[in-house]
Formats: sequence, C-alpha cells, structure tokens
Amino acid sequence: MPQVILKSGRQKSLLRRHPWVFSGAVEKVEGDPGPGETVEVLSHEGEFLCRAAYSPSSQIALRAWTFDAGEEVGPEFFRSRLEQAIGFRAPFLKLSDGACRLVNAESDGLPGVIVDRYAGFLVGQFLSAGSERHRGEIVSQLFQMLSPVGVYERSDADVRLKEGLEPRSGHLLGEPPPPLLVIREKTCRFLVDIEHGQKTGFYLDQADNRAMLAGYAEGAEVLNGFSYTGGFAIHALKAGAGRVTNIDSSPAALALATRNRELNGIDERGLENIEGDVFQVLRRFRDSRRTFDLIVLDPPKFVESQSRLSRGSRGYKDINLLAFKLLRPGGVLFTFSCSGLVGPDLFQMIVAAAALDAGRNAQIIRVLTQGPDHPTALHFPEGAYLKGFICRAA
Repeated sequence: MPQVILKSGRQKSLLRRHPWVFSGAVEKVEGDPGPGETVEVLSHEGEFLCRAAYSPSSQIALRAWTFDAGEEVGPEFFRSRLEQAIGFRAPFLKLSDGACRLVNAESDGLPGVIVDRYAGFLVGQFLSAGSERHRGEIVSQLFQMLSPVGVYERSDADVRLKEGLEPRSGHLLGEPPPPLLVIREKTCRFLVDIEHGQKTGFYLDQADNRAMLAGYAEGAEVLNGFSYTGGFAIHALKAGAGRVTNIDSSPAALALATRNRELNGIDERGLENIEGDVFQVLRRFRDSRRTFDLIVLDPPKFVESQSRLSRGSRGYKDINLLAFKLLRPGGVLFTFSCSGLVGPDLFQMIVAAAALDAGRNAQIIRVLTQGPDHPTALHFPEGAYLKGFICRAA
C-alpha cells in the first residue's frame, strides 16, 4: 500500500480523529497512488495514523477512512459503515413515503458519500476522489441492503471540480425515478424532483425546523424568503397561517410550490408566489412599508471560500437587516446560514448587528441546526454547517 508521510508536528488533527489532512501537511508520498486510492498515513516519525483516500488534485489531500491499523478498506468495511449509518436512522425509515438522509459523509465515517432516501428511491452523491473510486461498491451494497425501487446519482455539485472530478448525474440501478416523487413530512406532503431539484431534490436538513415553524404560524402573515418549493410555507399554512408570501428566483421552484399547495388541499388565496431577487423584493416591501408577523430566511450558501467570508457576511447582514425592518412588533424571524465557514458565534454577531442597524431590540428564543438524520461527528465540527436562530423582535 502506498504511504504518505506527514511533516513534523502535523499529525495532531489525526490524533484527534479529524478526518482531513491538507496538502500543506504532506512531506512526501511513497509509491504512486492514483486519485482516490487508499494509502497509509504515517507521522514524520513513522507512526501509523490512519488509512485514507488520496486526492492529489484537492487542497484536502487525504480523507481518513479508518484510524484502526487492523481494519482494511474493502467490501466488508463499506458494508459495516453503511449498516451502522442506516441502523442509526431506523426511526426515520418507518414511513414508506418518508424521506431522510441515510449517510452523512464524514460524520458517518464515509467521507464524500451522501445518500438520501425519498420514499422508495435512493439518491447518492459521491463528492470526493475516494468515494468516486468506491462508488460501484457502495451503490451495490446499498441496493442489496435496502432493495430500493431505484438508485439515482446526483454527483453534479461543483465541489467535485476541486477533487479533479467532473460533475455527473443519472440513473444507476433499479427503476428510473418518475418526474416527481411524493414524500410525507409530518402532516405535509411534498413533490420532489430528484433529477433536477436542488441538492438531491429537497432540503431534508430543515425538516425539524419546518415543523417547528408551525408553532408560530397560526393566524400569522408570513414571508418565506429563498422559498424554493415552499417547504416552510406549506407547514405554516397547514398550521393556520393567514397568508404566506414565497420569494424565489426560480420560476420552476415556485411552480412546484403551487403544486405543493394543491397537493395539501390549501386554498389558493393563502399563498402568494413572487419570482425575483429576495434582496430587491424585500427592499420594495421596506419602501412600501409592508410588514409581516413571521419571516423565514433560508438563503443559499453565501460563503464558498475563506476569501469570500467578508462579502458573504455582508450579504447575511443585509438580508437580516431588511427582515428586521419588515417585522411587526413582537414578530418572529427564523434566520439561517448553511455556510460552513460562518460559525454560530459569527452568525450571531451578524444578526445582532443587523438588528442594531434596523433599530430593533431582539432576543434569540431558540438556536437551530440540522435534523438528527444529519448528525455531526464530535471530531468533525465542520459537519455542523447549518445554524439558525428564532428571534423575536420588540
């Protein structure tokens, strides 16, 4: 097996079982490992640290598979990791038309591997060189273990380019998916396009937060910014919201939001869809003095890299500033960031600065994160990417 020797003192993160090693920590590579090949990682002094997938094109040169010197990376390894991950999700698998994440990459000991379940279909993403190399084995194991109707791949994320991999999507095994699947989430049902939708088709990480919104929605006039296909809107309307306004830049997403309203038997007078840039629409609302009882901000990732942290932070501040200006006294804001580089403390500072500039006193009444089917390994804090606050404005 090829070996990678680290520079002196650069083994500390691996000793804490953090699964990443950056290229700058590598002293030398012995052998000629190809992209995704399993290598032994040794300290400068020759101590075994882990077995990892090698990625010569990425800043993250090594992603650890195992820290156990006696554990081989092969079919039995992948079966064991998949069985463990799926076993943890047993409570989420009871609904035949339910949806949940089955494998959450590094936090489930399978770096770069994402697997989501939508009713009877599985959707996989293979986002690293190591997961790409073992893609066939992983898909085969999943098909044997779960007997899904079909397996579809959505490895079309830009992050693959950083691994030297081209984006890819398509049908893999079993039956191809229909144009739209119906899933159930609590008392709501949603149409999901796993072939063309965002991520793997739906934002499963927000399931618990959407359900929590229901407790604040009765009788409220709600603004749902960056609404996608209306997940928060449907939960609010089913809970008795007076009216919900969705804003999204995608006409296809808003069209599906309308169909989701119809699927849930909600009167058309309860939902308004506005196609446009959320920043611009909220500025128009501010200028026209339109206000709301409840606002949801679930924007896309504003910070893709450290070099964009300052600009992205300004974006989060601007959108929250507008939201605070649009909230009625006693109104509630559900605000989120999915940018991993924006930690909870920084995000709180940004939202606090927005409230201050808006001239509002506000409280955090609950801290939010991704659902339990998106766990975070204790040694991998980067896995806690989604953070949010429920704020009440005086």
